[in-house]
Amino acid sequence: MAQVEATTQREIAAGPDEVFDALADYSGTRAELLPDHFSEYEVKEGGDGEGTLVHWKLRATSKRIRDCLLDVTEPEDGELVEKDRNSSMVTTWRVTPGSKEKTARVTVTTVWNGAGGIGGFFEKTFAPKGLARIYDEVLQRLATRMEKAG
Repeated sequence: MAQVEATTQREIAAGPDEVFDALADYSGTRAELLPDHFSEYEVKEGGDGEGTLVHWKLRATSKRIRDCLLDVTEPEDGELVEKDRNSSMVTTWRVTPGSKEKTARVTVTTVWNGAGGIGGFFEKTFAPKGLARIYDEVLQRLATRMEKAG
């Protein structure tokens, strides 16, 4: 079993605290950012960052749907970590100051233990790009939302 990793990032025209607060708002903003790849979204506990338990189904490919039940923690300032109770998948959202004043850089990294053998080879080769595209769409929606609020 090989570890698989997908990463994407984007600079957003809003302050890091505002961007982090929007991402940590699982009971409001977060649901609005998710594209059609996500379904059955439900906040089970909490709803604002640390201590949130959230459920969704993620259609990673046309044949692969992950049923995710995620515990959210904030191990460091500007960081949200979503650990899936149903798999080895962990997604980390890092919000840091951007390259210009009143901008934020958001980096999203998802890791999981991939399959072995030839299936694992294909998973490690193609899955990261697909998942990165999904999270690129989330970040684009976040950027648009922050721009409108701006």
